[in-house]
Amino acid sequence: MLQIPADGEILERLNIEALNEMQLQTGKAIAATKDVLLLAPTGSGKTLAYLLPVLKMLRAGKNPQCLVLVPSRELALQIESVWKKMGTGIKANTCYGGHPMETEINNLKVPPALIIGTPGRIKDHLTRATIPTEHITTLVLDEFDKSLELGFEEDMSFIIERLDHLRKRILVSATHATAIPAFAGVRELAVLDFTSPKPAASLEIKTVVSSEKDKIETLFRLLCHIGAEPALIFCNHREAAERVHKLLAERYVDAVFFHGGLEQEEREQVLSMFRNGSVWFMVATGLAARGLDIPEVKHIIHYHLPASKEEFVHRNGRTARQQATGFAWLIMHGEEELPAWLDQRPAEQTLGTDAPLPPAPPYDTIYVSGGRKDKLNKTDIVGFFSKVGMLGKDDIGLIEVKDRISYAAVKKGKVKQLLSAIKDQKMKGKKYRILKLK
Repeated sequence: MLQIPADGEILERLNIEALNEMQLQTGKAIAATKDVLLLAPTGSGKTLAYLLPVLKMLRAGKNPQCLVLVPSRELALQIESVWKKMGTGIKANTCYGGHPMETEINNLKVPPALIIGTPGRIKDHLTRATIPTEHITTLVLDEFDKSLELGFEEDMSFIIERLDHLRKRILVSATHATAIPAFAGVRELAVLDFTSPKPAASLEIKTVVSSEKDKIETLFRLLCHIGAEPALIFCNHREAAERVHKLLAERYVDAVFFHGGLEQEEREQVLSMFRNGSVWFMVATGLAARGLDIPEVKHIIHYHLPASKEEFVHRNGRTARQQATGFAWLIMHGEEELPAWLDQRPAEQTLGTDAPLPPAPPYDTIYVSGGRKDKLNKTDIVGFFSKVGMLGKDDIGLIEVKDRISYAAVKKGKVKQLLSAIKDQKMKGKKYRILKLK
């Protein structure tokens, strides 16, 4: 029999005092009914809402038992991260494109209880018969609307047709704009709708008018106005995100860019730098609107207006969470028409021309060429940086340990000292490549 930790232990590991109402009701619904549709906004804790009841349904010796299908590798990794932080002691594997199939096949030789993956990669595994399906009784379609939007309908249908022993389906979304596809095979559906048709009361939406059709100068002045507060800058295309990043760099504004064309390690590096305070600003496509493990940001900037109200809501969902205040900024050219889905033009903010450049962030990100599979953990890195690198406790910020790499935030004024002190030194008997990013 599996030894499953109590809810209180799990919440303590996650630094959560108590489950919210959505999570409580979701747990009850999943336990009581065959199929559940959970609708809740970004950042409300949907992942934990279904992982807790899924954990309680697992049985010893029958793996894999639950499959979670997601539209992106970022969401897959985020779910895996939550599972690991829960401290269940039960194996979970992620399967997604962008890294070797052979690595996944080797990991699956000891079948996990929980598999998290993107439709294309899971279909590939089922075709190769590298994932046994006879004990998969629970299916989670997380952000199923996004999966359909990205064209995964055929892959998802293929997968579900081969899951002959399903007893429970859990569908999760941040919007009710998408109909449930017939191939999902839902029955006895319990719908939990925690979405709100109105913006959060703590979200203030403002318009900034650009005198030029090229909005970069207005964006620059807006960032100077914002100063040292994290902001997500949304563009509608990859090329635009890279161009905006380049033009900001020419104005000495430090930022990173994020879109689906980056390699997996590049994505993780960018997200880590944004999470740990090494950069204030991230220029991104709609990929960053949901499904990413990033902290709440103070400002959402719509450099390009989104095509739909749903996308607008998803983008803004990155701020003003849990009673916190936040701002959504619409940069509009004077001749640009207000989208039909926006009821009224938000109040206009006038920007000055003499605001100083945003100050440099407090941290730099240090790259370490080793991770969990090299038997490294956060304690090892802190100890090495403290004892050998002569850093104080307050000199080290967020540390993230991945499978084969790690990232650590270090106070800017201490980086040179650290790299000099640890040069040619070994950590846990092994020499790693350690350097400052950017």
